[in-house]
Amino acid sequence: MGLNGYWAGRRVLVTGHTGFKGAWLALWLEQLGATVIGLALPPEDPRSAFGALGPWPELTSMMVDLRDAGAVQDAVRTADPQVILHLGAQALVRRAYRDPTATWAVNVIGTANLLEAARCLPDLEAVVVVTSDKVYANAGDGRAFVETDRLGGGDPYSSSKAAAELVAESWRQSYFSATRTGLATARAGNVIGGGDLGDNRLLPDVWRALLDGKPVRLRYPAAIRPWQFVLEPLHGYLRLAEELGSRRGWVPSTVNFGPDPGGCMAVATVVEKTLALWGGGHWELEPGDHPHEAAVLSLDATLALTALGWQPRLDVTTALEWTVAWWRAEAQGDDLRRLALDQVSAYEKLLGR
Repeated sequence: MGLNGYWAGRRVLVTGHTGFKGAWLALWLEQLGATVIGLALPPEDPRSAFGALGPWPELTSMMVDLRDAGAVQDAVRTADPQVILHLGAQALVRRAYRDPTATWAVNVIGTANLLEAARCLPDLEAVVVVTSDKVYANAGDGRAFVETDRLGGGDPYSSSKAAAELVAESWRQSYFSATRTGLATARAGNVIGGGDLGDNRLLPDVWRALLDGKPVRLRYPAAIRPWQFVLEPLHGYLRLAEELGSRRGWVPSTVNFGPDPGGCMAVATVVEKTLALWGGGHWELEPGDHPHEAAVLSLDATLALTALGWQPRLDVTTALEWTVAWWRAEAQGDDLRRLALDQVSAYEKLLGR
């Protein structure tokens, strides 16, 4: 199902707009005619998606730390949004191992600060809190998770995102249920695409290795993950917010956005496909001990289809092709904003089928 005219002229607050997914979301919302306000920390790398997709003549950008309750309150009141898409987070698993308390402060207290600031907004229609496929208690049986499965998380990042789910549920039941504002959480898989420079993420690590002329070093080559091009979950977040804001009927409070079963693929297979598309490079096993990571992660997105009409449009090979196209354009000094807009346009055409 494609997007309708809901977004034209709407005031939309995107937290984490200087991050990978947030920058793509801000770009798409601009194309949909929304008035976009961003709330985030400054980008860590000027070459990342936010820098590459600029300039941003239509974006109001507020540099605010989610951990600062007073600053968040002031910024949200100033933005006075009709829709909030909350992507702001500490999203790196290994960084969370190094600094768990900071990760929890951003992902849990930051979410509470945002929702507390939002609950008194008079025109607020919808809030989507984005968490992760890692919020589930993973028994290691390889079964695709459904929304009613138990939350868990044996590492600091996963547990912080599971706790953010509980924060959202608490604010929904305690405050938002008595208002006209819909609040839901969204759980997506491993997202890939141009402009992601995150540390210890697979595709950014591949790109850095190619630039340096070094082998790609893999910690868990057999680990299976649900791979998605960045526009896939963003479409899900937009559809979920539309339904919450339109109040046309029942909308689920939590939704998985994951690829078709064929999109769940081993790390080594994804790397080999990527290197073949690039035309060179190889991988090797990284020696040493590494923090625990689940062997298999998979999401069941049936509810997204039945409740929202959402379904994946891109297979893994196409997602990798679109990502490698960004790398080639970047290496050649091409206009990356234009490339991203072309990819958004191509994706929107797929939604119309």
